[in-house]
Amino acid sequence: MGSPAERLTAREPARVGGTRTEAGPRTRKAPAFVWALPPVALLGVFFLYPLFLVVQQSVQPDSGGTSLQPYSDVFASEAFREALGTTVWLALGATVGCLVLGFALALIIAFVSFPGGKAVAKFIDVFLSFPSFLITLALLFIYGTKGMANGVWTDATGAAEGPFQFLTTPWGVLLAEITYFTPFVMRPLLAAFSQIDTAQIEVAASLGARPARIVRRVILPEALPALAAGGSLVLVMCLNEFGIVLFTGAKGVTTLPMLVYSKAILESDYPAACVVAVVNIAISVGLYGLYRVVSRRVGA
Repeated sequence: MGSPAERLTAREPARVGGTRTEAGPRTRKAPAFVWALPPVALLGVFFLYPLFLVVQQSVQPDSGGTSLQPYSDVFASEAFREALGTTVWLALGATVGCLVLGFALALIIAFVSFPGGKAVAKFIDVFLSFPSFLITLALLFIYGTKGMANGVWTDATGAAEGPFQFLTTPWGVLLAEITYFTPFVMRPLLAAFSQIDTAQIEVAASLGARPARIVRRVILPEALPALAAGGSLVLVMCLNEFGIVLFTGAKGVTTLPMLVYSKAILESDYPAACVVAVVNIAISVGLYGLYRVVSRRVGA
């Protein structure tokens, strides 16, 4: 049995380096890669595998086998070249419009005191959750062929139709995209403006700097990362926008997403639809990579 001191020592936990440690088997920690397996598996099942099927279908012509003939046929078609050009100029035009309008509106909300300013800033967060077709539908109610603006004109003048017929043209698509995507530029800008020390603006104003100079020399340098983030996001989203083009009913306006829809649903040409989809994905991923490079340089 031993002495009482020996029995007490046997029951106490061991001391290592002056620290008490519990006796018993050690629990092994799972390797780090084990915790990464579930999200990687979900990503593979729900994203990478469908993407692989799209790429696989793009090299399998209807005649059978594996070939790059679908790519040759699509790249040689006039419809693809027109859709690519329309997609690029609409995306660039909408991005420039969103940057200019979003910067101006964010400046007013952030630095001009007016009743309801905070409510407007909060509404922007709600606006981001709206579907794109809802904004297009609202524009149709106002500027559509039978919309409110044309109705007021015909009632006042007795004309057979109103003057506002632009919504079914590329300019109508551009207006709808700028209207919908501008808050995506304003949100990061408002966050950036909230970090600006107002003392800098007050000092610049006290030294006689005009508002335009303050914006150019004090506010704009602080807003460049937010402008780069918001502008790149809008550019990528405009390249992939489908609902706005569809709901405006713009005839002759065919973008890459619309061409995918036309080839797959209307013509049942699935290899060609997958080719256009692969091109659209490649452009989007390339722009995202460019955005990462630019954002790092701007941040530095």
